[in-house]
Amino acid sequence: MDVRLVRIGIEDAEKLWNMQITAFKELYDKYQDTETSPAAEPMDNIIMRLKQPFTYYYFIIANGIAAGAIRIVDKHEYSVTKRISPVFVMPEYRNRGLAQKAIKLAEEKHGCSNWELETILEEKENCYLYEKMGYCKTGEFKAINEKMTLVFYKKD
Repeated sequence: MDVRLVRIGIEDAEKLWNMQITAFKELYDKYQDTETSPAAEPMDNIIMRLKQPFTYYYFIIANGIAAGAIRIVDKHEYSVTKRISPVFVMPEYRNRGLAQKAIKLAEEKHGCSNWELETILEEKENCYLYEKMGYCKTGEFKAINEKMTLVFYKKD
């Protein structure tokens, strides 16, 4: 499968926002996380981030179709950690290795070390993905509600 990252511009904010809501709806319904869920985020937040000089949103293009997206925060400063927040694949394209390929492509574009991210501790498949890709738990956790805890990862 041909997988590429294509930079997202401000003109695609609504498309990105709609995709993000769809992709995170299942997790939102499961955990009822109104504080941090991308499914509960207003479009204005995406527009604000698209305008940040250190934010890079990319569509994950699989065989010519926008199958998901990834956001990279990269200030291009020595020893400043880069961040993945969020990465998602649309439900109909999951379990095809797209998130893994997107992260590898992002690391090729932005450097392969000095990364951080967080994910839902209770979502074991997500934790497995990041650990398989060389990310290590930092030991930091943040309880969001009685159903959900964030676990933090880094990759040096």
